[in-house]
Amino acid sequence: MTTTRHITRRLLSTSTSETSSSLPSFRYLSAWFCPYAHRATLALEHHSTRISYEWVEALGWEQRQDANNVTGTGKEWWYHWKADELKRANPSALVPTLIPLNASTKEPMDEKAVYESLVTIDYIDAVSGASGVDRLVPEDPYLSAKCRIWADKVNKECCSPYYGVLVRKEEGERMEHFEKLITGLKAFSKEVSQSSGPTFLDDGQLSSVDLALLPWAFRFYVFEHYRGPDYVISTEDPELEPYHEWLEHVLSLDSVKRTLPDKDDYLEHIGKYADSSARSKVANAVRRGVAAHDLDDEKDEY
Repeated sequence: MTTTRHITRRLLSTSTSETSSSLPSFRYLSAWFCPYAHRATLALEHHSTRISYEWVEALGWEQRQDANNVTGTGKEWWYHWKADELKRANPSALVPTLIPLNASTKEPMDEKAVYESLVTIDYIDAVSGASGVDRLVPEDPYLSAKCRIWADKVNKECCSPYYGVLVRKEEGERMEHFEKLITGLKAFSKEVSQSSGPTFLDDGQLSSVDLALLPWAFRFYVFEHYRGPDYVISTEDPELEPYHEWLEHVLSLDSVKRTLPDKDDYLEHIGKYADSSARSKVANAVRRGVAAHDLDDEKDEY
């Protein structure tokens, strides 16, 4: 059994066909459920008047028999299927992957594909031609370096622990990952409190740091459903107040709202991780005992 989801909306909603023909254009290999890909989607939509792209759903799920009930749930394994185009363009066959189109022929240039979620944010921002406050990675060298440092920091401290809460089976291990996540959110929250807010950079300028964290911050609601009330991120902790103000603000942005997956659909999807039936590189890495960002293409293949 294979599951797919058809993208029925046109994410690039603000460019006319005449205008978009002169813009940098891409085939965007993605997956609706993937928070890593969501980072690139957010960057593309932030620059939707400057970049043209075609969404290609290139990663999905298929069931395979678990004859020995290794999952312990009586459910079958769920494995990723990958589009041939994704496997050609990206050695790791992971989303997001951006394939630029030749400006003259409009043919995909697989040899110039760009991947790795944080890299795609920087790349999209660079090719967009944006300047000033429209940049996701500021032109100022110090602020640019600061954003890259913090994007990596939130990736490791606020995003990777998400999978430990869901994939690890022992309650103590799950709580350890949750506490790491909260520590990371408090560090981010403190940094936001030192800007003029409500974003990581001053004056509401959206940045690569905001886009690095947002896909997971939106998805933290799944913890209560699958792991119970002890895994709810507190709205009463004063150290997290700037974080919650940040989240409310970024979720209100039109360029963000049109990228958000349906909560019920995503809750059903992530259940594959919560019941240990998912077989993906991220799930396998966490199951192996390493952080999601330390996955290994060979060790965590499936």
